[in-house]
Amino acid sequence: MGLRALRILGDPVLRKKSASVIEITDEHRELIEDMYETMHANNGVGLAAPQVGVSLRIAVLGIPERGKKVMHVTLINPEYENATGSQDDDEGCLSIPGVYDGLKRAAKVDVRAMSEKGEAVSFTCEGLFARAVQHEVDHLNGMLFIDRLSILRRQRLKKELKAIEESYADLSAATAKPRRD
Repeated sequence: MGLRALRILGDPVLRKKSASVIEITDEHRELIEDMYETMHANNGVGLAAPQVGVSLRIAVLGIPERGKKVMHVTLINPEYENATGSQDDDEGCLSIPGVYDGLKRAAKVDVRAMSEKGEAVSFTCEGLFARAVQHEVDHLNGMLFIDRLSILRRQRLKKELKAIEESYADLSAATAKPRRD
């Protein structure tokens, strides 16, 4: 299938809690492949299924490592715990284009999930990897990074966020199919 359209702020799928994946099918594997392609085409570090319009608990990560190598990680039904430490860095989101702001997240987390092969995986990650996991799990829970910003910071971004939501509304209206009653 290939590249999928990114859903942007204003799309209701981004605010819905995603359903767990019970059994991994060929459709899920195709979705995962498409998600990696879409993430890379948009220079992302992570992408959750709701960001391409699929309300399932699937996320892909492309974490840059030293030497320009990218580590790919697929997480199905991910959860994290033992969030420790603190890191404060700018964060953005492919679904909120052009908006970045400083956000404090845990520096280290323990992750449990399934791989695309249906195998249980667990690991500890830190730094950008931990930030990306937390960001994508938020997406799967219907939460965006801007929801974690202080009221003052959200207020400062109000104009940009409103413009993004209006562009979503305009796009939705333009692509809506005419009703036939």
